[in-house]
Amino acid sequence: MSTPLSVLDLTPVAAGTTSAGAVANTIDLARRADGWGYGRYWLAEHHNTATMACPAPEVLIGHVASATEHIRVGAGGIMLPNHSPLHVAEAFRLLEALHPGRIDLGLGRAPGTDGVTAHALRRGAQGADDFAQQLAMLLAFTDGGFPPDHPYSRVAAEPAGVPLPPVWILGSSDYGARAAAEFGVGFAFARHLNPRGAAEQIAAYRTAFRPSPDVPAPRVILALSAVVAGDADEAAFLAGSMADAMIRMRQGRPVPLPSPEDAAATAYTPDERDQIRRYLRAQVLGDAAEVRARIDELAHECQADEVMVMTLLHDHEARCRSYEALAAA
Repeated sequence: MSTPLSVLDLTPVAAGTTSAGAVANTIDLARRADGWGYGRYWLAEHHNTATMACPAPEVLIGHVASATEHIRVGAGGIMLPNHSPLHVAEAFRLLEALHPGRIDLGLGRAPGTDGVTAHALRRGAQGADDFAQQLAMLLAFTDGGFPPDHPYSRVAAEPAGVPLPPVWILGSSDYGARAAAEFGVGFAFARHLNPRGAAEQIAAYRTAFRPSPDVPAPRVILALSAVVAGDADEAAFLAGSMADAMIRMRQGRPVPLPSPEDAAATAYTPDERDQIRRYLRAQVLGDAAEVRARIDELAHECQADEVMVMTLLHDHEARCRSYEALAAA
């Protein structure tokens, strides 16, 4: 049986275009994905980067949900240390009120940016180490979980009477797996960030999972990067755009996605070429049947309930064709 598929969108900015155009492309792809039968459409949070244009996923989620009819829309994710737990709870309760039964709340602990920008976002006050405490507070604001003597015992997230959307913890290490299991929420493993640890961390999550009132059993999403084209060579050529952008981000100089032609013509150092080889090995590349088969294989190996596909290409129509062909496979 084929694995259910969803979309992870980082709102990529292509060289020669604008960030506003990237946002418009996100809305366009979401509409198409809704028609192609994808189950979810998640939006990531990134700041101060020329490569991606979604610093406020809660805003874009509302627009995507309004532009679509059936697909679930969510954050993949909200970087919780950047935000007040009460604000996140209220923003997503409001989204749930506007789009009942269609919103997801994915939470991560990474900054989604460089250290200086993270300091500015957080006013220098907090870091990822208090993620568990922040998550506990977020949940307490929505379920009355503060004890009577707590300073926040009379504070409740608005709008009242609206459930918090399903919570997922995003991770690429054992921390995310342990936190998701402890809190009894869903776990989304970022295989595109850590291709070697997926099966082990998902198994650890399933073993340690503690049922919660809303999530009685483990639920797992495997997020991965894939490109569908005429064949694996063409897919690798197209993926060269993101490979180049990945190198620039690691060097602290993020750039818009170059064209695959420009990426292929770049004179890389031996170390950069090695990084590109390793990056491409972590991708799922090929024609539609090959990519679909590999996705189903990975889902089975990792005990994933569904797979969330990230496709970052310079050309918007090529990106759409990749998702359309995968959905049809």
